[in-house]
Amino acid sequence: MLDSKPGRRATAAVLLLATLGVARATAAAPAADAILRVDPPSWWTGFASPDLQLMVHGPRVAELNPAVDYPGVRLASVTRLANPDYLFLNLRLDRDARPGHVALVFRHDGKVILRRDYVLEARRAGSRERKGFDAGDAIYLIVPDRFANGDARNDRPPGTADRLDRRDPGARHGGDIAGVTGHLDYIERMGFTQIWLTPVLENAQPAFSYHGYSITDHYRVDPRLGTREELRELARAARARGIGLIGDVVVNHIGSQHWWMRDLPSPDWISGEGSQALTNHKHSTILDPYAAEVDRRLFVDGWFSREMPDLHPMSAELGTYLIQNALWWIEYAELSGLRVDTYSYSDKRFMAAYTERIMSEYPRLNIVGEEWRNDPAVVAYWQAGKSNADGYVSYLPSLMDFPLQSTLTESLKKAEQPYAGLVDLYERLAEDFLYANPRNLVVFADNHDTDRVYAALGRDDALFRMAIAVVATTRGIPQVLYGTEVLLANEHPGNDGEKRADFPGGWAGDAVDAFSGRGLAPPAAAAQEFVRTLFNWRKHSRAAQFGSLRHYAPVGGAYVYFRQLDRETVLVALNKAAAPVRLDLGRFRESLARGAVGQDVLSGARVQLLDELLLPPRSTTVIDIN
Repeated sequence: MLDSKPGRRATAAVLLLATLGVARATAAAPAADAILRVDPPSWWTGFASPDLQLMVHGPRVAELNPAVDYPGVRLASVTRLANPDYLFLNLRLDRDARPGHVALVFRHDGKVILRRDYVLEARRAGSRERKGFDAGDAIYLIVPDRFANGDARNDRPPGTADRLDRRDPGARHGGDIAGVTGHLDYIERMGFTQIWLTPVLENAQPAFSYHGYSITDHYRVDPRLGTREELRELARAARARGIGLIGDVVVNHIGSQHWWMRDLPSPDWISGEGSQALTNHKHSTILDPYAAEVDRRLFVDGWFSREMPDLHPMSAELGTYLIQNALWWIEYAELSGLRVDTYSYSDKRFMAAYTERIMSEYPRLNIVGEEWRNDPAVVAYWQAGKSNADGYVSYLPSLMDFPLQSTLTESLKKAEQPYAGLVDLYERLAEDFLYANPRNLVVFADNHDTDRVYAALGRDDALFRMAIAVVATTRGIPQVLYGTEVLLANEHPGNDGEKRADFPGGWAGDAVDAFSGRGLAPPAAAAQEFVRTLFNWRKHSRAAQFGSLRHYAPVGGAYVYFRQLDRETVLVALNKAAAPVRLDLGRFRESLARGAVGQDVLSGARVQLLDELLLPPRSTTVIDIN
């Protein structure tokens, strides 16, 4: 499926190599210490696929003749690309291959000049069958640099350029993996069962690299965030509390300072045919039957930004590298799933191969892709099980529900009218017929790329509660951005650094500590308690997690829906009106028996549901009925 030849990209891309100042080694012959690195740095026995490709990098290593000396492991073939500094070893692992140290032997002119031990490990028990995140979970999204500084010693590692300055929204602030590990008790108390970290891999960019999406080394954790071992310890400590860890991966692009850019393995690893043209962001070109090929190609091949070169994973070796990298981190860091950034910007044939391979190795895992469009028809195209008009078959289980997110905030802000307001939310959910599996979408009111929901809703506490209640109780997998629960809000719409503000109390000397509640303003404390109550209840409500959804057209500013599973029913009612609303419960008889008794989740009060239910002005009501 993947194209192993540079093809017509090569000539233009060679010019790109020259433009970027790629240096070639000029040594007369490879030295005895020629190997600088081998990726992946280790592997495991017991994968479904027996194939493993090692990328060997070093001055003129392609002149070496490799061999493998280990029972159950054989060298099937060797691949050499345009750059003599790379050698690709295609290994085949027999089913009976055992963990141990594989001897990689390299000869030059018939003489052994170096050996390299390569470690094969045993997979942990049950690794293949690990359960990924699903609707039974609630995800807490964290930008590690902005959550908590657990280890001040890694704030300014030698050789790092991006400066540390908490006063600058675009600079590094010093949060790290240790800060997340140190506050797992808070995450658990809040009722969250999964942690999604924005990328933690090295971002050795000169500026604006705190977010993690400009990766410069696919196998190194950014030293300002910690180490690989610390990431694995976070996953294990979280799992001991019943919390999974979701890895954030970037397949579409790399950072301009990635070590590849100084010595590209092959010209065709970078898209754009040497032009460095930026993507047109025209998502619809992928499924538009009338789209011009030039527009479709620019969407996929255009660079995401000048600092983020676009990858061309249809190059066979790069595609294999990216797939193996995902598998390596899932296995090493014991991840419960992946979130894939800018999913639709990569070649869709490769993304099908990418997700198919991962899911074949971890059949119960979950992968959520980012397709940042507000049109459910566009988002639905990418979900596994969708029958597409162009015949495209996807293997991606989940997507971020951006259509619902945008409609949620807009429907709450609008004045209630017969054809605007909460009815927009009602109509958006009615479009779920477009999806192959709407229950596996990730739903959210805000994330690290959108304006904070509290700011988007005009700092209205009542509307904020409605938004969070919908995220917690509608179909799908809820996700909450760190700090949303204490009303973090960006002053300037669209300012990324402000959206990703520091969590109060994550740094020594912070005047407010949201972890303990010290110094929180009353509205923030009340919001935090609201979120804590709602999500801790949700952890035990099978109906809220997996129940069927039935909703009723909004009337008089009130929107009512039910989640039902077996003998459990959850009633959710939003009242945007400035006056109380008396619900005639007779309207809901197909969902609610007369005289049913439930408990108000937010107040704890017992509620008997006879003929009417009084909704206070601008209120959120959630009733658990068993």
